[in-house]
Amino acid sequence: MMRKKKHTGWWIVGIVVVILVAAGLSVGANGGFTRNDEITVGTIGPDVQVWQHIANSKQAKSEGLKIKVKSFTDPVALNRATASGEIDVNAFQSWSYLQAYNKENKKAQLAAIGTTYLEPMGLYSDKYKSVKDIPDGATVAIANNPANTARGLLLLQSAGLIKLKPGFGATSGTNEIAANPKNLQFKEIDDTTGPRVLKSTDLVLIGNTIALTGHLNVLKDSIYHEKVIKARRITLMF
Repeated sequence: MMRKKKHTGWWIVGIVVVILVAAGLSVGANGGFTRNDEITVGTIGPDVQVWQHIANSKQAKSEGLKIKVKSFTDPVALNRATASGEIDVNAFQSWSYLQAYNKENKKAQLAAIGTTYLEPMGLYSDKYKSVKDIPDGATVAIANNPANTARGLLLLQSAGLIKLKPGFGATSGTNEIAANPKNLQFKEIDDTTGPRVLKSTDLVLIGNTIALTGHLNVLKDSIYHEKVIKARRITLMF
């Protein structure tokens, strides 16, 4: 128990060191920070509580780190606030989401400086208990932004429900489906509404940050979910 707690402490300090160095702070020879500037971290939904925990942790305070956490509801607004300098860094998006954002926002691009904890996407249903129960013609609610559309389709392929064309990329869409043996129907939604449409749709693809706002546990409540791999890590941006 003590060893696990110690490991968690170093994890917290490691994350904080990365974002502070990115914001222009320097580390002194004794391992402490040479400035006490406040850094603002922007994030979304339940992740706000995670970053507030980091900001108030003993490890952060012992290093003299001042972290302000700002909550956003719109991921695009959060990225634009970061690009404009309104906040210093943000932490909420996958690598594929970053690629899609930068592709569509040439004048307000962001750079990745590191990765933090992992948040898998899940396939949820109030009607079916497993993937094998999904009938022909079922409707799947999928995010209306390119990065999470692609991510959701990759998850469906992993579940054996569809097959994607060669060269399928981080911003590809439903037009890149090569085979759809169950004739699944796709309904685009604002991905922040995923938990709310669960009762009115056969299947919903929901990222874990949004799932938590609907009190859903991806490991217990989804009928299928992503494996934890590097591409799904939350990316620290500035």
